[in-house]
Order: sequence, then C-alpha cells, then structure tokens
Amino acid sequence: MAEEFEALTRAFSGLGGLGVDESSLVAAISKWRKQPEKRGGFRSASHFFNSKGSFDRCEDTFIRVIEEEFARFKDIMVEWAMHPWERDARWIHLVLHKGYPISVIVEIASTRSSDELLGVRKAYHALYHHSIEEEVAYRVKENYSGLLVGLVSAYRYEGPRVDHEMAKSEAKILGNSIKNAGKKNPVEDQEVIRILTTRSKAHLSLTFKHYKEMFGKSIDQDLVDESCLKEAVQCLESAAKYFSKVIDKAFKGAPRTGKDSLARVIVSRADVDMEEIKKAYQEQYNAKLEDMIVKNTHGNYREALLSLVQN
Repeated sequence: MAEEFEALTRAFSGLGGLGVDESSLVAAISKWRKQPEKRGGFRSASHFFNSKGSFDRCEDTFIRVIEEEFARFKDIMVEWAMHPWERDARWIHLVLHKGYPISVIVEIASTRSSDELLGVRKAYHALYHHSIEEEVAYRVKENYSGLLVGLVSAYRYEGPRVDHEMAKSEAKILGNSIKNAGKKNPVEDQEVIRILTTRSKAHLSLTFKHYKEMFGKSIDQDLVDESCLKEAVQCLESAAKYFSKVIDKAFKGAPRTGKDSLARVIVSRADVDMEEIKKAYQEQYNAKLEDMIVKNTHGNYREALLSLVQN
C-alpha cells in the first residue's frame, strides 16, 4: 500500500512542474474504487492534506494549484481526493456564497446518512467558522429557508421500525397541505417541515406509499413545480432515481454547470449506490450510463468517470 501512496503522490507532484501524470491518477481511481480506507490512508500520509482535526483537510494551496493545472479533469480529481465531509461542506459553501443551485444543499442534506451529515456540519465549522444552520438561516431569504434549516439540522433514526398508523396520519397531513396550496404554500407549513426533516427514511417511504393510496397520485406527481420541496421529496423517496435525473440533466446542460453536477454526483455516489443509480438511469432513459458518459465526455476526464461507474 505504501508503494501505491508513493505512486499517487508522484502523480500529483507534477503539479506546477512537468505536468500531472493523469494516467496514474485515473489508474488510482479505478484501483481504489470502493476502498475509501485507501484514500483515507493517502490523505493521512500526504503533505497535500492536514490531519490535525476531525478529518483530513485538503490544503487550500493544493486546491488552487490543482485548479490551475487541470482542465476538465480537475473537478473529479479534487473531489475524489477530498474527505467526503469536506467535499460536501465546500459544495454547501459554494451554494451559500457563490450562487450555486440551492438543490445541492437539498441533495446533500437529504441523501447522506445521519452520521455523514453530522460530519459535514463538523467540517463546515472547521473550514468556515460558522455552522451550516446559521448560514442557511441568515443567507436564504426565500420561503423554503425553514425547510432547508430543518434538513441540514436533521439526525434521523436509521433503523427499520415504523409506525403504520402514524405514517397514515402524516400522509393525510401532507396531502391536505399540498391540496390546499392556494391558501398556504406547503413549503412553509410547519407540519410538512416537521415530517420531512425529522422522520426516518423508512417511515417516509411508508408515508409516501400511503399518500399514493389515499390521493391517487404519488406525492412527487402532486408537487408540480420544480421546487425545493419537490426536490427534497424526490431525494428522500428514491435517491437513485433523483441522482439519475441530475446526471441526465448534466449531460444536457451548459458545459460548466453540467460538468460540476456530473462530477459531484458520480464521485460522491461511486462507493454508495452507483449500481442502483445505473439501474434507475437505464429504466428512466433507456440507455446505459456508461454509454452516455462515453458520448458526452472526453479524454482522461471520461476515463476517470467510467472508472467510478463500472463494476
């Protein structure tokens, strides 16, 4: 393993000098897939990272040099090398301070495990000397700010136990709020916020099932607008289906924003639920994700993406 760390360090060490050994970096991505402990070991051993805190923080100078050196390849390498907590914290900061889409915060808050989200909050403290909650509450002025604060603050129960009667009751609450949206926007309804930000995902899955039985449509179908509330429901209901939609939109979007979204999703989900995302993509768009990556990307950037999605 020490030899692998040394080879990766040499590949990165071309930065600012004779050039990056991109082929070695792609090989490392492929070889270390589903082995986060190796990336952790590299961060701990590398001078590119600071290991003094609760996570191995990427040095700011390293990030700046990478961004100057890489072209298309830079997004995926920066995000692949980072600790997952730091990666998500930096993305949230870009939303709050650089105008990136608010859906990124919804995505992170709704699809990470309770411990992962807690780690992201710790990383944000260390990086920016504020909490995510206070930043969202202060900077987001739209009517969905209460929902966002609840989502980023969540620490959900992750066990299998659910209360069937409670799920039915809360399905009715959600339905009544959505059906009466003309009187009050459901994204501002405190009961809707409570249900979506505190209940376990197993409980919400059952609640959404009862919703469809009661109202004849899925809750996603009843939320017509592409709103913060709809995105939260999609993430909580089926993360794989949601991510497949983000990926497809990235292929069709502007080069800059599309590339950001594609790299973010594939790097962050490669070791989590990529097989489920590939299956969902095939079902929704009648195409293999690998084929679409080949069609829409180029060079070592394409090879890096393929190495993260292939078995």
